[in-house]
Amino acid sequence: MESDSSCAIELGIEDPRWAESVAGVEDFCRRCLATALAMATPRPSGPLELAVHLVSDARIRELNARFRGRNAPTDVLSFPALTPEELAEPPNGAVPRLLGDILVAFETVRDEAAREGKPLAAHLAHLLVHGLLHLLGHDHATEEEARIMEQAERRILAALGLPDPYPVPAS
Repeated sequence: MESDSSCAIELGIEDPRWAESVAGVEDFCRRCLATALAMATPRPSGPLELAVHLVSDARIRELNARFRGRNAPTDVLSFPALTPEELAEPPNGAVPRLLGDILVAFETVRDEAAREGKPLAAHLAHLLVHGLLHLLGHDHATEEEARIMEQAERRILAALGLPDPYPVPAS
């Protein structure tokens, strides 16, 4: 586990194709998450922990079926450990608070990136930021929530030097 900006990030590469397909994937993920944490609002105070798992479609399908009742792979899953109310509470001394887990599926993300004409690394960054925002209490269940979340994603990805993941469609 490595610490970035008072957040310990446990990174598990459970599908080796991630390391084969994204140069320096561990450092890349840590940089994306550290930037997202520094820029995200609300930003919980005190030391934090989170776990990221770079997995296969088979693994994410299993978890999607078990926890969401959907027997299909998806690109990213987030499992928050804290409620928004708990995130707003002051930390309990130096004990890190677990934000939760983010899982990203290789085949689905690779295929989405190819279909959308994006580099795999840029799409991975977007999904890490998206997943982290969910851990921090963001959602996209309503149009207003989606607008706020997409705006945050755009700001963070721009700070990382990455393109807008939501380009305006040609009319």
